[in-house]
Amino acid sequence: MIALLLVTLAAVLAWPAPRLMARAEAFRRSPRAALVVWQAVTVAALLAALAAAPAAAPLVLFDGQAVDQHFMILALVVAVSGLMLARLLVAGHSIGRRMRVLRRRHRELVDIIALEPQPGSRVRVLEHPTPTAYCLPGRQSRVVLSQGVIEAMPPRALAAVLAHEGAHLMARHDLLVEFFSVIHETMPAAVRSPEAMREVRLLVEVLADRASVRKVGVEETRLALLTLAGSKAPEAAMAAGVGSTAVRLDLLARPAPNRLMTAAMYAYAVGLILLPLGLLALAWTSR
Repeated sequence: MIALLLVTLAAVLAWPAPRLMARAEAFRRSPRAALVVWQAVTVAALLAALAAAPAAAPLVLFDGQAVDQHFMILALVVAVSGLMLARLLVAGHSIGRRMRVLRRRHRELVDIIALEPQPGSRVRVLEHPTPTAYCLPGRQSRVVLSQGVIEAMPPRALAAVLAHEGAHLMARHDLLVEFFSVIHETMPAAVRSPEAMREVRLLVEVLADRASVRKVGVEETRLALLTLAGSKAPEAAMAAGVGSTAVRLDLLARPAPNRLMTAAMYAYAVGLILLPLGLLALAWTSR
């Protein structure tokens, strides 16, 4: 039964697939394509789970006898689809609302305690000796620097930090991380993949590192990463010091993958999305 196959596919894409993908370090050399693949895996897993009940519908509509024969399987696929839909709606609402509230509160706090900003600037400087830099995304975004990071870096390294945080804000990387957080929370704990979340957060930082390199340079970006290594940031913020500094420094030194590999990654992503949709279409056209 195709509906049961969709449930199996959802389980495979939600649990073993992310763990295997996280070990494929070559993906990291093309972070944009890798993020598309990660999105495809998570969306395909969710689509497969949600499509299980619609895929079973033809049995109910066109073959009443099959309902008695496959009642347990039908009950399973309907339960899986219903549960995933409910979890998706709850996770989307709760995570989205929580992030907006946290960012608004922290932005208001920063605006109060920061040194006098330049007119029209979104950069806020805090009187704190520890080197810290992060951004608060949203309609009223902020880039927050500590006095310690300003004193610890030469001007061009500081420009690399600003370029990094600016890339997060310009590309709205927060929405990408939030999307993965919603999918992560939607999946039942038994098949949830922390490896996927860690890899996505790393890839987002690598993308911002690449933007910093293009704007300022490799050496300046490397110095910025070393200075900010291990620095902390609020939960709702995005920070240059987040993620494995060693991995990010290694990726800065490596050449980008060839176009053929990148194209293959995009093709793989498209195939993953089409697979559950194709199985759902097959369930209806084969009746």
